[in-house]
Amino acid sequence: MTMNRIGLKLGAVFIALIIVILLSLGIAVDRLFTNFYNEQMRSDTREIAAHFAAMAESNDTFSQSMIRAFAEFSEVRVFWLSADGKVQTLSGKSHPDRSWIKADATRRLLSGHPAEYQASDAQGHHFYVVGQPLKTSQRTRPAIYIVSSMKKIDASLQRLRNLLILSGLGAFLLALGMILIMSKLLSRPLLDMQKMTEKMAQGDWDVRLRIGSNDEIGRLGHSINGLAASLQRYRDTRRAFFSNISHELRTPITYLQGYAKVLSDGFVDSDKEKKQYLSIIYQESVRLEHLIRDLFDLAKMEEGQTTLVREWLDLKEVIQTAIQKVKLKAEKKRLSLQTNLHDPIPFIRGDRKRMEQVLLNLLDNAIRYTEKGNILVQLTRKKEGIVLSVSDTGIGIPKDEVPYIFDRFYRVEKSRAREYGGTGLGLSIVKKYVERQGGKVQVDSEPGRGTTFRLIFPYEEKQGQDGTKS
Repeated sequence: MTMNRIGLKLGAVFIALIIVILLSLGIAVDRLFTNFYNEQMRSDTREIAAHFAAMAESNDTFSQSMIRAFAEFSEVRVFWLSADGKVQTLSGKSHPDRSWIKADATRRLLSGHPAEYQASDAQGHHFYVVGQPLKTSQRTRPAIYIVSSMKKIDASLQRLRNLLILSGLGAFLLALGMILIMSKLLSRPLLDMQKMTEKMAQGDWDVRLRIGSNDEIGRLGHSINGLAASLQRYRDTRRAFFSNISHELRTPITYLQGYAKVLSDGFVDSDKEKKQYLSIIYQESVRLEHLIRDLFDLAKMEEGQTTLVREWLDLKEVIQTAIQKVKLKAEKKRLSLQTNLHDPIPFIRGDRKRMEQVLLNLLDNAIRYTEKGNILVQLTRKKEGIVLSVSDTGIGIPKDEVPYIFDRFYRVEKSRAREYGGTGLGLSIVKKYVERQGGKVQVDSEPGRGTTFRLIFPYEEKQGQDGTKS
């Protein structure tokens, strides 16, 4: 069983994101409560310090007793700062550790300014200290220190932090479970695509993906299914092509070998019979030449090695030349070749040889699949460009097969392919040559009534040597 690496990567990304969110949220909550408790401690200690300072200013025995009572009730310690800088305990247990006393705070108090700060002793206990100067008639003013322990606040914050840790851990575990499920669900279509492409690489092009969504992954699945269908169609048409091409090659080779042996062995009774056999040999050699030429042209186009020689073309001349070359073949089937070339048509830029080959392929295709009627070649000028159309009254093309007729090796009427001949390369060559010359091909066909191929070429005004348009 292969490891679901995509799921692991997705899960790792989600987990990292959850950790960052939980840590950020925990730190924010901790700082919020810490600031709240510190502010509350600061406010309470200030209030107590102001109240005790008012009581200490009377400097009588009753006031000191009241300070001790209130200090014990308020859970604070009160220290007296004399004018000479000595600190004495007014309330609370006397403690030898006076490290919380700061020299700069003492100077501020003796100069008549309040002071407050946080401090800690050697045992790690935290305190909030507020110093309040006393109003007296003397030049040097005494002061009092109010020291409030932060032990309860620290304990409350620690309980809060423990709760945050437990809550964060629970949320992390819950999110981890959901992430594992989500990453598995999200990565499953990708794993299915991987398995399918591995099968396709092994030659199994019949497999298909089950698409359950219409998002980007779903569209990718549709594209892979389309690729599999195209490869399957390519395999089927390639098999049909090899079957047809083997027949197309075997037939003329058989004729060539048979009649050549008859002639070489001298099994000929008359010169007329000899000429007949030589004519058959010639026709079959021409047939082989056409087949090899088509294969060679297609191979060169597939590799991008075909070079076009562009020049100004008069399509009427190209059409008339092609008509003359197929005229005899049409007459043998008693088909009428008609043209409609009366409109004034501007020249176009193209390769004369390739354009003639395109037209010959279309005419040969029309003659092959037409048993009776006529073949019409028209040349018209329309808004979209120069339109060259070849129409026949042949067997036509089924509607569901029209999108594929320009594919390599594709043959319509596969059951009758050997009867009509051809290799399934002619239309593919037509489409490639037309598109390389800036044109496009359109097809209209109706089974039993015929087919029309339209070649549409853009045109521009022909310019003379002096640059003027003509």
